[in-house]
Amino acid sequence: MAGIWKLAGPLSTVAAGAGGIFLLRNYFAGGVCNCKEKLNGKTVIVTGANTGIGRETALDLARRGARVILACRDLDKANTAAKEIRKTTGNDKVFVKVLDLASLKSVRKFAEEFHQTEDRLDILINNAGIMRCPYWKTEDGFEMQLGVNHLGHFLLTNLLLDMLERSQPSRIINVSSLAHVRGKIRFDDLQSEQEYSPSSAYSQSKLANVLFTRELSKRLEDTDILVAAVHPGVVKTELTRHTTFAKSKIASLTLAPLAWLFFKTSLQGAQTTIFCAVADDVESGLYYSDCKPKEPADQGKDDRAAKKLWEVSADLVGLEKTI
Repeated sequence: MAGIWKLAGPLSTVAAGAGGIFLLRNYFAGGVCNCKEKLNGKTVIVTGANTGIGRETALDLARRGARVILACRDLDKANTAAKEIRKTTGNDKVFVKVLDLASLKSVRKFAEEFHQTEDRLDILINNAGIMRCPYWKTEDGFEMQLGVNHLGHFLLTNLLLDMLERSQPSRIINVSSLAHVRGKIRFDDLQSEQEYSPSSAYSQSKLANVLFTRELSKRLEDTDILVAAVHPGVVKTELTRHTTFAKSKIASLTLAPLAWLFFKTSLQGAQTTIFCAVADDVESGLYYSDCKPKEPADQGKDDRAAKKLWEVSADLVGLEKTI
């Protein structure tokens, strides 16, 4: 009997530790979208929907009955994802269209073809992105992270606004990041030509998402088009493939237990995007995290910078007229 009691102590400690780890992992999993809203008859675009958060978002919206368009650069991956989503949900209204956000020509072609084949757009989810890559330039000469994460989506959104207006009430969801708190819009070196830091450029592009959301919401205040920015959380997806963590096998193996504990899954990371796309209690112009509104950094509330960024962006992508 004494031996059993001696064993009980360590077992209790292990059980308590395991329970603590479970609670901690659940805490970092973040909020969950419990909204049951159906989307039958609605049309949705999700950029970068072939993997990760975008794929999980598209899967959820397809389950709700929406006509979902996966707007992706990699057709093979996108077609595979679309096939799996159709099989999983039983919704055959899941389609793929080519969109390369690193090419303004591709963005314009996508928008033109969308106008030719579709009669409405209820939800636009600007999800695609690139993170902390080497110094690359887009087809049009923009720094890659700014070009893909902000300028490509800026042009796409403006080219599809007439469809969103036609389908009101409608929504635009811009996937940003907590990284915006370290961001600064360097108007004197927007393309990072004088000095390039992968992390600084990424933070700048994510701050641009927040400022774009703020300015767009103001310009649409007399419409029934809701605009929101979201932070999905720290998620292990293909987006992190250029980070030191992803490129080093030793770092990956060493930090794997911490990543399991603190990183969200793609499904967990998609919850705030889904919430902002379907829930009733979402306010336009706000920044959301864990399915709740959250104050962005001070630089994310700079109206003068938001207006200037809009004007500079419109000039860079060749938009002569905007709303």
